[in-house]
Amino acid sequence: MQKKRLVSVLLVGALTFGSAVQVKADDLQDAQNQASELQDKKAAAQAEKDNLAAQLEKIVDDMDKTKSDIEKKQEEIAAKTDELIAAQIDENNQYNSMKLRIQYMYENGNGQFLETLLESKSIAEFLSNAEYIAQISEYDRNMLVEFQDIVTEVEDQKKDLEEENKKLEEMQTSLQEQQTEMESLIESKSAEISSLSSELGEVNEKIASLKAEAERQARMQQEAQAAASGGSGGTGGGGGGGTTVTPAPPYTGGGSGRLQNPCPSAYISSEFGGRTSPGGIGSTNHKGRDYAAPSGSAIYAAASGTVLEVGYNGARGNYVIVNHGDLATLYQHCSRILVSSGQSVSTGQNIALVGSTGASTGPHLHFEVWVNRTPVDPRLYL
Repeated sequence: MQKKRLVSVLLVGALTFGSAVQVKADDLQDAQNQASELQDKKAAAQAEKDNLAAQLEKIVDDMDKTKSDIEKKQEEIAAKTDELIAAQIDENNQYNSMKLRIQYMYENGNGQFLETLLESKSIAEFLSNAEYIAQISEYDRNMLVEFQDIVTEVEDQKKDLEEENKKLEEMQTSLQEQQTEMESLIESKSAEISSLSSELGEVNEKIASLKAEAERQARMQQEAQAAASGGSGGTGGGGGGGTTVTPAPPYTGGGSGRLQNPCPSAYISSEFGGRTSPGGIGSTNHKGRDYAAPSGSAIYAAASGTVLEVGYNGARGNYVIVNHGDLATLYQHCSRILVSSGQSVSTGQNIALVGSTGASTGPHLHFEVWVNRTPVDPRLYL
């Protein structure tokens, strides 16, 4: 029954630790997903910008072509205008000549024409002269009509050219408006890409930070596991790991004084070594020393060193591991931790407060000393 309870406690500790690791893994995965999403958005925005740039390039080409067409059309209009002026001059000259002949005939009557007819020496000559006079009048009319037709035709051609030129100018205006719109869209898309790049940079920095933190924690955990040789002892209130360790040197009385008392206000409730499991949850192979004290009592660093790990699991509760170089010390079941990983501490510095967290039956400090990754009797160094 006691064994089952111990397994349950260790399982809770493993699940708690696993949950904490999973939270960090989820944070990293979320950041990586966010980075991937931002990268996709940036790529899509860049593709849209490239498409807009291609459209703008086509618009500019069309504008250049339209400008060239307008210039050619204006040259054609100028040439047609000159042609129209010449036709109008011809028409006007023909009209004036006809008016002069009509005026002459009116002022002199038909005498000259009659004289011309009467001077005919034969009927054939008479008929020929009469036909000539009629032809002159017909010629005047025909020439005038012809010149009028030419003027009308040239005017129509000029009008058509001007209409074509107008359409080209309208097209050019439309293209200019499209160019302005495209340039605005490209500018907006560039701003969007810049914003996405900035956001992506921040997320990548976050990913790098999370990876660095994960690597640091993994390294700290490996160092702690190497120092602890994979296990920690239970106490009168707290159970530790069940890893088999190399037997420690027996305590024969008196310590080296290498370490100081980590909890002077407490009394010793359980020593290192074999014992009856307290409450059915502590190990019978006790790997540390228990200091029973009221919750909140001060816990001091037994020697100067560096905080190797600060954490929590279902067996140890809140715990601190301090590396002293030639050995390491472990402080378990704390109600509160007052230091952080990587922090340097001095002998007698208040590093935590007594509690009953983890597998514990009451407020106390479970104190361990590790030498060469092996738990040893703390009394050897006190």
